[in-house]
Amino acid sequence: MISVLSALAYSCPLILCSLGALFSEYAGCLALYLDGLVSFSAFLNYAFTVATGSPVYGTVLSCLCSVTITLLCSVVVEKWRANRFIAAIAVNLLFGAMTSWLSWLCFGTRGVLAADVYRFSAGAARAAALCITAVFSALAVIFLKYSRCGLYIRVAGSDADVLQAKGVNPGTIRTLSWCLAALYGSLAGTLLTLRLCSFVPNISSGRGWMALAAVFLGKKKPLRIVAAVIIFCLADLLSANIQNYITGIPSSFLISLPYLVSLLLILIK
Repeated sequence: MISVLSALAYSCPLILCSLGALFSEYAGCLALYLDGLVSFSAFLNYAFTVATGSPVYGTVLSCLCSVTITLLCSVVVEKWRANRFIAAIAVNLLFGAMTSWLSWLCFGTRGVLAADVYRFSAGAARAAALCITAVFSALAVIFLKYSRCGLYIRVAGSDADVLQAKGVNPGTIRTLSWCLAALYGSLAGTLLTLRLCSFVPNISSGRGWMALAAVFLGKKKPLRIVAAVIIFCLADLLSANIQNYITGIPSSFLISLPYLVSLLLILIK
C-alpha cells in the first residue's frame, strides 16, 4: 500500500503551487499563469542541471529565471494598466510557448528529455520534496501573518485604498505577489522533474489550475489549503494504484476519480 511519506511527497508540488496562488489571490491578481510556469521551470531545472551538473544550481537558476520573467511581465502590466486576468492567461501561454521553443533549440526535440546526469534516487527525491515543502510552507505562513509586506499583500486585494493612504503603491505589492507565486511555482516544477528524473512535456498536468481550486476550497487558509491538496493527491494516487488490489474497476472511472473528488469537495464546501 501507499506509505504516508510517499503520499505526502506526492502532494508537495501541488502544496507549493497552491501557496504561490494564495499570495496572488490575497493581492487580488490571481496567478492564472501557474500551470504554464510549472512546466517552464521544470524544463529550466532539467536544462540547467544538465549544463552545470548540479541540481542545486539547476534549482536556483530555474527559479531565478522564472521569477525574473514574471517580474518583467508584471511591470509591463502595471505600466500599461492592462487587465491582470487577461494578462495572466497571456503569460501562461507565453510560458508554454517558451518551453516548447527552448526544448527544440537546446535539445532538438519537443518530447521527453532524459540524461544520465539527471538521475536521482527515489529516497533522495522524496526527502528533498518534504524538506523544501516544509521550509517554504512555514516561510509562507510566517511571511503572510507576521511581516509588514505580508500584511500589505493581504490588504492589497480588498483595500488597496488603505495602502495608497499609507503611501504604499498597490501595483508594487501586486508585482511582489506575482513574483512570490512564480517562486513557489518554480519549486513545484523542480520537484516534479526530480521525481521523474526527466522532463516530460506538460509535466504540470493541470496542477496550476488545481492549485487555484485548492485556494478557494481552503478559503484562503494555509492549513485548509494543504488539507484540500492532500485529499486531491490521495484521490489521484488511489486512482493510479487501486487496480493493483481491486480488479475490474472501469478505467474511465479511475481517470475521473480525482475530478469527482474535487467536485464533491466544492459541493460540500
